[in-house]
Amino acid sequence: MPVNSLERRLCDHLYALEAKGLLRSLVPTQPLAGGWIEADGRRHLNLSGNDYLGLGSSPALLRDFHASLAGADLADAALGSGASRLMTGSGAGCQQLEDALARLYGKESALIFNSGWQLNTGVLSAVVRKGDIVLADRLCHASLIDGVRLTGAKLVRYPHLDCGKLEQLLQQLAGFAGTVFIVTESIFSMDGDCADLTALAELRDQYGAVLYVDEAHAVGVRGECGLGLAEEHGVLERIDIFVGTFGKAWAGQGAFVVCSRLLRDFLINTARPLIFTTALPPVSISWLNFLLPHIVSMGEERKILAALAGQLRGRLHQLGLTTGGASQIVPVLIGDPAKAQAAAERLRRQGWWVHAVRPPTVPPNTARLRLSLSAALDTAQLDGLAEQIAAALRA
Repeated sequence: MPVNSLERRLCDHLYALEAKGLLRSLVPTQPLAGGWIEADGRRHLNLSGNDYLGLGSSPALLRDFHASLAGADLADAALGSGASRLMTGSGAGCQQLEDALARLYGKESALIFNSGWQLNTGVLSAVVRKGDIVLADRLCHASLIDGVRLTGAKLVRYPHLDCGKLEQLLQQLAGFAGTVFIVTESIFSMDGDCADLTALAELRDQYGAVLYVDEAHAVGVRGECGLGLAEEHGVLERIDIFVGTFGKAWAGQGAFVVCSRLLRDFLINTARPLIFTTALPPVSISWLNFLLPHIVSMGEERKILAALAGQLRGRLHQLGLTTGGASQIVPVLIGDPAKAQAAAERLRRQGWWVHAVRPPTVPPNTARLRLSLSAALDTAQLDGLAEQIAAALRA
């Protein structure tokens, strides 16, 4: 029983979540090759991960990486960096990776952070100031919203993907003395749909705004070289602050921003998560440097991933299910969180590792099954999935 006010508060909150069907917990899992995962002593087809190219569970790739370390300096395989990047944690591997990213994206510079959350909160809280205005897509990731809130700047959230409304807001700001930022994801993490980066770049040019694009779920899987949706749309040079992560299609750890040299120097001196955080372990950086040429050359895997998602989305539509997206993320919209959770549990018992995404991760009354595909899967493995989802929702 709670013995003080804090414990009573915590218990009350957890009981309220449970009553609403929103209580969450952690389940230990073990990734396996071929798109599988082990949980609760059983093997499931993994439809909840973000290893979109299947790199993190590729035995051949992992063997090649560890073989490459055998002939390298032991420092490149160290499991800890021992300090922040401003002290002694910025090894040669960091510089190699940042230089390679800058060349790849055609930008002057790049800068690595320890996670996408740290990057978004760190960069936005550094570059946005009180008195500025930030126009953010209503479904932007929580890290983007929290980063803006740290600044005290005015935050206006425009309707999801509504470039017309965004332009109206920009027109209303004609003559505004501060800086206007447009902040968006490219592929939205819960809906799987895509921003019109061409239209956003045109609005950026026309109204003199700063365009900040988080490509977390597009890096590796979109564009000829896997650089993201901006590469696919041909607008890389018109994005002022381009953010990508290593923790999804790259199957690694950390995040990066590609930008001007001026912005990089500014962030090194102002971005608190960079300044006050121990740097990534050298072995993590070595893995990313090893992966970079593989990512660039995986055009066939990107085609496979797009085809798998298109086929699954089409079958779900045929069965009358409400889905969406235009990416490797295929949501099945349900609404009621308890119904979504029950469907997910039924599917897991049948060998599909599926999770219900419920508020506050998504807006109220929009609970869903979020199906996240990987190029490690094949069409045969997905046979019957749509039908079993439909059956689970009827149960």
